[in-house]
Amino acid sequence: MLPRLAEHLREVDPDRFAMALMAPQDARPKLLTLYALNLELARTPLAAREPMIAEIRVQWWVDRLQAFAGGPPPPHELLTPLWEAWGTQAADFAALAEVRRRDAERRPFADTAEVMDYTAATAGALMAFAAGALGADPADPLIRAQGQGAALAAWLRAASALTQLGLGLAEPGPVALSALACEGQAALARAAAGHSAVPRSAAPALYPGTGAARTLSDTAAGRPVTAPSTFARRAALARFALTGRWWGRY
Repeated sequence: MLPRLAEHLREVDPDRFAMALMAPQDARPKLLTLYALNLELARTPLAAREPMIAEIRVQWWVDRLQAFAGGPPPPHELLTPLWEAWGTQAADFAALAEVRRRDAERRPFADTAEVMDYTAATAGALMAFAAGALGADPADPLIRAQGQGAALAAWLRAASALTQLGLGLAEPGPVALSALACEGQAALARAAAGHSAVPRSAAPALYPGTGAARTLSDTAAGRPVTAPSTFARRAALARFALTGRWWGRY
């Protein structure tokens, strides 16, 4: 089951797939299954047009993940390898599913504060769980800052598509988007300033995603955001592999 999950992750989320492979061998199943779960949780509420059906599907994942606290799940292509990698600790991931109820509602964000809370609870929390698997303290403010900055960059890159789905800002003007980008830049700067206090072993979990810094700087300046090229992604991943630097411009 794990090879199939890994192949899907490689196709859909190549940055996180690469980081999982750069983690210590004994930690790779944890990262691969966690990131595969994240893909499924992000997809689930968007796979149904009716909010009620989407809500039911999200609830299924909440229930299944909470049930990890009581023992292994019935055979399942994702839940089984998740249990094998994480055991009862996977019950904590129910929080990652809970926040997706908002996606099921297809409700725009009223203001930037709501976006900040959402990104912290989704991609930000995901990074904290991954860092915890690699020996860091998931509650470390530096890790939370890195997660928030990376999450805001990803959200801003997808802002146009999210708006079309009813999941963007209710008033997505340049001022609001620039404010979010500045918050992301400040969060990454805080993490970078304290990087020496973070265990080096956690580096693969803290990679912010190729083009994160540029997305934030372009949005802050009101410039169009473009996806990183394949060359840029390969170059950034090679730089990380050589240096282990998760902070700075990526």
